[in-house]
Amino acid sequence: MSAPNASVRARLARRGLATRAALDKTTHAMLLRQLYLALFESRRFDEARAVAESATELRVISDVLHHDAARAAVADGDLAGGVMHLRTAARRAPASRRALHWWTLGSALFHARRYRESIAALERAVRWSSHERPLYRAHLALVRIASGEQPEGVQAMINELAAAPAGQGYGLFVLGHLAYAAGEFAPAQRFLEAFLKRTETWSPAMVVALEPEVEMTRTTLTKMVA
Repeated sequence: MSAPNASVRARLARRGLATRAALDKTTHAMLLRQLYLALFESRRFDEARAVAESATELRVISDVLHHDAARAAVADGDLAGGVMHLRTAARRAPASRRALHWWTLGSALFHARRYRESIAALERAVRWSSHERPLYRAHLALVRIASGEQPEGVQAMINELAAAPAGQGYGLFVLGHLAYAAGEFAPAQRFLEAFLKRTETWSPAMVVALEPEVEMTRTTLTKMVA
C-alpha cells in the first residue's frame, strides 16, 4: 500500500498473490485491489477492470471493488459498464458508503451530459449522506443548472460547501463551476485554479480518475480568459 510507484505496487501485489501460504479472503481481496490500482495508474484499464471484477467474487468489500471496476470501465470508455457496477456497489454497500457510490454515478452521468439520470443519482447521494452532504447538494445544484433548471438557494450552498472540509478538495471543482454559472468569474477562477493545484497532491490513481473534471476545469478557465 505504500509502494512508491505503480510498477513496484504491481510486483509486490503479484508476489503476495503467488504465495503458497493460504490467504484469507480479506488479504486476497486487498492484494487484488493493490494490483488493480497499479494497473489503473498505468492506464491499463481493461486489465484493471478484470482484476477488480475477479476480486468481487470473494464477497469481501465487494462494493468498493465494484466501484473500482466502474472507475476502470468509465476510463476505458464503457459508461454502461461503469453504471452497472456503481449501481451494484450502491446496493451492496453499508449505509456509510452508499452515498459515495451514488455520487460517483451522478458525476459520471454528469460528464456524459445525461443530466436527468445524474440528478436522480445525486438526489439519492444527498439522501444517504451525512458529513459530505454540502458537497453532494452543491453538485446536484450544478447538474440542475447544466440541465437548464434554476435551483434556489445556490449562494447558500456555495457558502456551506466553502466552509466544509470537502470545499478544500473536490468541492473546489463544484464551487468554481457554480460561481462560473452565476457569472462570478473572479471567485470562479480562484476556486478552479485551487482545484488544479490541489490535484497535484493526490494519488496517481485519483488523478487518472478525475481527468474529466480536470479537462472541464481547464476548458472553463480558458473561456474566462478568452
